[in-house]
Amino acid sequence: MTKKLRVLVVGCGHMGTSHARAYHGMAGDFEIVGLVARGAASRQKLNADFGGRYAEFADFADALRRTKPDAVCISTYSETHAAYATAAMEAGAHVFLEKPVADNIADCEYVVATARRLKRILVVGYILHVHPSWQKFTELARTLGKPLVMRMNLNQQSSGANWETHKNLLRSTSPIVDCGVHYVDVMCHMTGARPVSVSGIGARLADDIAPGQINYGQLQVTFDDGSVGWYEAGWGPMMSETAFFVKDVIGPRGCVSIVARTAASVGQSSNIDSHTQTEALHLHHAARGPDGKFSTPDEIIGVNDEPTHDELCRREQEVFRQAIRDDTDLSAHWQSAVDSLRIVLAADQSFREGRTVKL
Repeated sequence: MTKKLRVLVVGCGHMGTSHARAYHGMAGDFEIVGLVARGAASRQKLNADFGGRYAEFADFADALRRTKPDAVCISTYSETHAAYATAAMEAGAHVFLEKPVADNIADCEYVVATARRLKRILVVGYILHVHPSWQKFTELARTLGKPLVMRMNLNQQSSGANWETHKNLLRSTSPIVDCGVHYVDVMCHMTGARPVSVSGIGARLADDIAPGQINYGQLQVTFDDGSVGWYEAGWGPMMSETAFFVKDVIGPRGCVSIVARTAASVGQSSNIDSHTQTEALHLHHAARGPDGKFSTPDEIIGVNDEPTHDELCRREQEVFRQAIRDDTDLSAHWQSAVDSLRIVLAADQSFREGRTVKL
């Protein structure tokens, strides 16, 4: 019988809660040895869901020293990611790390170098990698020819506790960085090309965030195969929910779009499950017959496997478990994490410096 992996869960917010639920539900594979959060309320609330059975810690270093875990799951604010991940790996643990890997490229590359040097498994939480419909979306995009034009956004209208969460995130990252790494990572997979230049714009739309913080941004990225993409993200009570959910790819042979009428409807932008829903894929063929009219009808491809957010997190942990057991070579996964972070940070730099950034 395979030994259970003893896992320390660090961060008890939205993502940490979903990952902890996954570990708790996979009791044959994982054993939670502790929940770590600086604030007592979040870890106590999460632990209460599990009957109070797990040890709680306010300090990560103390928890790491006392529990000596096989694996560490890190879902904290991005400025702590690099330090926590490297400390965990140096202590002998494998790491599941929520995106982004770090809040700057140097630290991101150092985390990857540490995993390579110590031969640790490092899985970065790109949740769309385990979503069947997004996998199909990427597969279909690759059939459209080159170059590709990729159009994506995820604006979130937030108020109350959700806006407080977003304001806390803004202290360390912008929406275009925090959310954007997911979607530019998808763009990199669709093109299989290297990003060469990035332009970005941004705006500060709230008085109750610090000067210099921006809660809206858009990036434009160009790849070395001629493909281009844009991504838009904004947080706050002022954000529009009209067309907040655009996932569209165009190529010489046609286009493919995610059709998520329920997820994209007004009032859904703050619903975390709506962020990954697809409902159906619409594939349009550009081929025309001798009469100049379209020769192939459009296809609506239904989605049978539509995981919830918690289910997607469980699938991520299945990937993590298997990577540890198989000692999987994750070099390509790491490169993708570095590339996607490089693009979104370049967009942030472009906005602040008023110029296109060459990569």
